[in-house]
Amino acid sequence: MIITRTPLRISFAGGGTDLPSFYRAYGGGVVVSAAIDKFVHVLVNEKFDRSIRVAYSRTENVERLEELQHGLVREAMRTTRIHEALEIHTIADIPSEGTGLGSSSSLTVGLLNALYAFRGELKDPSELAQEACQIEIDTLGGTLGKQDQYIAAFGGVQQFEFRPDDSVRVTPLPISTADRESLSDHLSLFYTGVTRTSQGILKEQDARTKENEEALVRIRELAGDARAAIVRRDWARLGAVLDEGWQLKRGLSSGISSPEIDRHFAEAKAAGAFGGKVTGAGGGGFLLVVHPPERSRQIAAALSPMTRLPVRITSEGSRILGIHR
Repeated sequence: MIITRTPLRISFAGGGTDLPSFYRAYGGGVVVSAAIDKFVHVLVNEKFDRSIRVAYSRTENVERLEELQHGLVREAMRTTRIHEALEIHTIADIPSEGTGLGSSSSLTVGLLNALYAFRGELKDPSELAQEACQIEIDTLGGTLGKQDQYIAAFGGVQQFEFRPDDSVRVTPLPISTADRESLSDHLSLFYTGVTRTSQGILKEQDARTKENEEALVRIRELAGDARAAIVRRDWARLGAVLDEGWQLKRGLSSGISSPEIDRHFAEAKAAGAFGGKVTGAGGGGFLLVVHPPERSRQIAAALSPMTRLPVRITSEGSRILGIHR
């Protein structure tokens, strides 16, 4: 039996420039993001018969791999050359879809890590991320960027450069453990209670890449500003960067924001927040707020009844928790 644990993520700046339609045509994309201490766990165990059982929000029992309806599981098994006699369970710390924290990509990375370990192989983070991208974007035809797979595999606080030739440069931000803890102290997530799939928003955004070129170029520049603010521990500046990025992102496609979301941000800033954004593609999920630690209660009160989720940055990427024979 193999158990893996893979982190979810928050993105500070650059989201949207990791879509192939942008980074291939406009000189590359840049994203700064971080892994958080909320995880997707995957358990893989050999079955005594030749069938396949997969348990997630529902349970599938099939005789042949082709019958599996869960596309990510099916294609991860194909990629790792496992076709039968397997039981897979997935467990997420928060709702597993539509929250904007990269859960689908964390699941894909964690699956690959577990399945390779089941075969007796260990893959490095870049291999896991690259194969997860191939499954989600190329094989299953998803319209999404690459940042989620890479931060799930690597963990920590990272700058990713997505180059026009599809190569990816991964650069950890040079911050200490104390800096990482200070950053965590200045962050909160607030659950809007609204889940949504990102595909509709991202497909529209993808189709409007040329129209949005100027905004996307500025969003790419903001990734460098976010990196500098984090390295300097300038949390007020980080909040301002998130604010500017959010204002630009709202114009990339319809459905990214709403009057209610805009009202929540105004309330958070009135209560002392430096700035913030909606996680993921937008439209719902979590609000990410940067704030002085001493204002967390006031901001939570202003955003009530939304649930506040204190978040810690983790240095941990996808890892194998246990191998039991």
